[in-house]
Formats: sequence, C-alpha cells, structure tokens
Amino acid sequence: MSQGNVETEIKLPIASPEDANRRIGALAFRLKTPRAFESNVLYDTAGGALRGSGCLLRLRESGGSAILTYKGRGQAGKYKVREELETPLGAAHSASLILQRLGYQPVFRYEKYRTEYTDGTGILTLDETPIGCYIELEGDPQWIDETAGKLGYHERDYITKSYGALYRSHCLERQVPPTNMVFRDYPEAAATNLP
Repeated sequence: MSQGNVETEIKLPIASPEDANRRIGALAFRLKTPRAFESNVLYDTAGGALRGSGCLLRLRESGGSAILTYKGRGQAGKYKVREELETPLGAAHSASLILQRLGYQPVFRYEKYRTEYTDGTGILTLDETPIGCYIELEGDPQWIDETAGKLGYHERDYITKSYGALYRSHCLERQVPPTNMVFRDYPEAAATNLP
C-alpha cells in the first residue's frame, strides 16, 4: 500500500501460479482483485526524457477501464521506493491519443495477468508475465520483510527492477532483440495463462 503518494515495493520470483497460490494460501490473505489481464503501455518523449530522468508514464488497461500512472525517480536501496501518482480514466484509446497530442509516444508495451490479495496491512500481487511469474509486495518495509520471510524468501531474493528492465535482461541473456513483452511472442507462456 502506498504511503501517501510514495510506493514501497519489491518483486519476488516464483516458479508458477500454483506455487504462489500454495504459499499465499498458507497465510492470512484475502482476495482483493480477481485475476485479470492487463495491457500496459509506457510513454515517453522522442528523446527519452522520462526514462533518462528515471521517471515513468504508464497507461494501463484492464477490464475495460484505464489508469494513468506517473512514477518518479526511485531511491536506491533494498526496496523500490518512489513517488506514484495514479488516476482512473475512461477509454484507454482516447487517453493514448491525448498523450500523443501532448508529445508522448508509446515506447514499450507489456502484458500480464494480475491477481491482488491483502491482509489489511499491505498488498500482495501475483503477476503472471510472458517471462515468468512474480509476487509483488507493496507496503511498509517491516511488513515487506515479514511477509517475504513467511513466503519463504530472503532479502537476497528481492528484485527492485521494473518489468521493462527484467524484460531487457531476459532478452540479453537469450541474445534476442527486445521489442515488447507480450504473450503472443511467448506462445509457451500464453498457453498456460489463458483467461
């Protein structure tokens, strides 16, 4: 959960949705948002001003609704801590056109299936992506550490990279040029992640 407009989170790698559900089921979490497909598009100027400053502008579409998100430069440390501002929008298509009219262009698209849980203190999400599954923990640092431990993780397992950075690393390891992180490019992932 964000503290004001500041987001504090980590990602944790998980072998499969079944493994995640087994671990989550052993804890006192309740379903907050059922599994849903998300399409996310990052926008930037032609010169990459946002990426160059460590900021992000994202348009997310899920379940027929859209959310516009700005994320500020992250602080170095074992957690990803950064300003996050979000607002719900009407149609994603119209929002995309407005952003483009303002000089922002789509630069990266990524897809995932997301399920959200809460224990009343923090948010745990299961993200099924074309490059693997991840648990995200968002809340205060003490809650993150305690929850990660209960899930069987250690501080060395914490990931603070964005999905864009994880995707670039994935492509570099496989010596393939990065494009967009979408299921159609990963048929083996799409086959197990159908809605």
